[in-house]
Amino acid sequence: MRYKLFLLGVLALLRVGGCDKHLLTDYRPVDKAGMWSSSVEELKKLNTSDAEVAQLVKMKQAGVSDDTCVALISNAHERKYLFTSADSAVNLSRAGYSDAVILEIAKKDQLDIISGDAVMLRLIGLSDGAVDKILHRRLAGQRTMGSAQIGRLKNTGLTEKQILERINQGMTDAQADREATVREVTRNHSGTGFTRVRGRRPR
Repeated sequence: MRYKLFLLGVLALLRVGGCDKHLLTDYRPVDKAGMWSSSVEELKKLNTSDAEVAQLVKMKQAGVSDDTCVALISNAHERKYLFTSADSAVNLSRAGYSDAVILEIAKKDQLDIISGDAVMLRLIGLSDGAVDKILHRRLAGQRTMGSAQIGRLKNTGLTEKQILERINQGMTDAQADREATVREVTRNHSGTGFTRVRGRRPR
């Protein structure tokens, strides 16, 4: 009885002191997912929660490295919140983004904000160089067209170079949509003009 009261008292003190310690976190799932024991020890030092362990398992199964997993947890804790962005990290990884890029996005606290658009940039079929330029503009807070507008312009026949020129000039989504509409209308009507066939009139 005294032992139970002692434990309750310790937990109460931890909460009052602002320290929500995860003393009973089960790290076996990340071990089964293939994480090295040294990385698990790092996670223990970071006071990783059970919910975060579930997030880590998702990332490990998608092939995210141990170092990146630990760094993502560490980055979230530095910002005073639990890591909950595994789905965003996994989507980026499956779209071909490297662990270094995923971590760079996380450090800007943008994982959940731009992951969907970043994945679309890959699906549009832009080169790695173009994707890199567009992504870094977004991370720097510079005006950049959305992936939907970039895709529309590309489908109207604009080259990658022409699209990047418009992005560098600060073209907005609204401006891109207007240009895409004009180009689509022009394309759809090309070759449809009526040509009168001249010949002899019948007698």
